Amino acid sequence: MNIPNKITLSRIFLIPIFIILLSVPFNWGVWDIGESSLPISHLAAAILFIVASTTDWVDGYYARKFNLVTNLGKFLDPLADKLLVATALILLVELGLAPAWVTIIIISREFAITGLRLVAAGEGVVLAAGSMGKLKTVTQMVAIAALLLHNFPFSYMGLPFATIMLYVALFFTILSGYDYFVKNWHVMRDSK
Repeated sequence: MNIPNKITLSRIFLIPIFIILLSVPFNWGVWDIGESSLPISHLAAAILFIVASTTDWVDGYYARKFNLVTNLGKFLDPLADKLLVATALILLVELGLAPAWVTIIIISREFAITGLRLVAAGEGVVLAAGSMGKLKTVTQMVAIAALLLHNFPFSYMGLPFATIMLYVALFFTILSGYDYFVKNWHVMRDSK
């Protein structure tokens, strides 16, 4: 297993720690941020999420720069992204920081694309993420980080940046899903 794939796996292994930070009732106190407060455990989870999200860029850059792109990496990288994003969104719904309907649409899109990838894999085709999918992932990760930070530092300005980014992420999630199916429909059509 090469270094980029190990970096991708590290993103997956950070997920249980992320879950613990948001699920266990730590009494670490809160940080006052404008009109609201940010639990220190949410701040720690946000930092961990940002670190895990950054590995998405690092593994891809490293794989391309040193010509270490593999089929395993093409499979693991989007899977790690989906696991991280789905976990974060479900926990944000549980915490009352994200609407369930947005989370359902985003996760449903991820299942649909994964299904398409499985059909393609059965046909011997590996579908790598396209530029629209990468934009979707970036907007999702920015939105989730902003929600975990309770809209800090924008809370001081009264700008609902986290909410705006969540809807931007939803838009790109739907658009990239449509784009992905249109570009790869031949895989479904021609499958045996």
